[in-house]
Amino acid sequence: MRYPVVSGRFYESEGELLHRQIEKCFQHPHGPGPAPSPGSERSIVAAVAPHAGYMASGPAAAHVYHEIISDGLPELYVIIGPGHRGAGAAAAVSDEDFWTPLGVVETDQDTVSRMKGIAEVDRRAHEHEHSVEVQLPFIQYIDPSPRIVAVVMNSQDMETAAELAESVAEATAGKDALVIASNDMSHYVSRQRAGKDDGALVDRILDLDVEGMYRTIEERRVSACGYGPIAAAMLATAPSSARLLKYMDSGDMIPMDDVVGYASVAFHR
Repeated sequence: MRYPVVSGRFYESEGELLHRQIEKCFQHPHGPGPAPSPGSERSIVAAVAPHAGYMASGPAAAHVYHEIISDGLPELYVIIGPGHRGAGAAAAVSDEDFWTPLGVVETDQDTVSRMKGIAEVDRRAHEHEHSVEVQLPFIQYIDPSPRIVAVVMNSQDMETAAELAESVAEATAGKDALVIASNDMSHYVSRQRAGKDDGALVDRILDLDVEGMYRTIEERRVSACGYGPIAAAMLATAPSSARLLKYMDSGDMIPMDDVVGYASVAFHR
């Protein structure tokens, strides 16, 4: 069992309080509104969601999960997050179930066993990493019995993203899967710079332009931390369109001069 490492810091550590905290993220002025009943369309194949503390990025994340439940719940969530500490394999897959204050999230062992190539089972990358963990309570809030595959990308270059995407696509073939890329945009820059740099990066994402996304990050030196997961999600699912659900920054929630940007995006088949 993988136990949380940022519970009590990034989000509430007691189940009832956490449930109420997520509910407030939905109902916040920057949020999408109350979560609806599950839809049945199922056109969303991937999404980008932020992974900061809920007090900073929670309403932005709520937009993603509001869109997912409105669209319809998938059979499987593949969550790809960046490695902030560099521990473990280039693309490290967890074979453990995850515990949160809202209960246990089961890992889909069949899909894990089908992950090949660069995707390796490696628990070390998950021991102290928050980028996957913070997505789980939101998933539990909209889905009472989710099954997941958790991946931490320690290498985010385009070649690694392409290899991981191939592994994800093959492992989830025949399953109704949704890939969630866990990402925060610009880190601790002025609001003006964050808006411009993140806007340029979001434009490439909405164009489904993976190479352009990498080029924009390099040319503008955008300090997004989960661009590899975004590339892998796009390449694995080959969406036909993308839609920006919400862009905001930490200054919208907490008074601060230098901010972190958050973009929520849905990709459709």
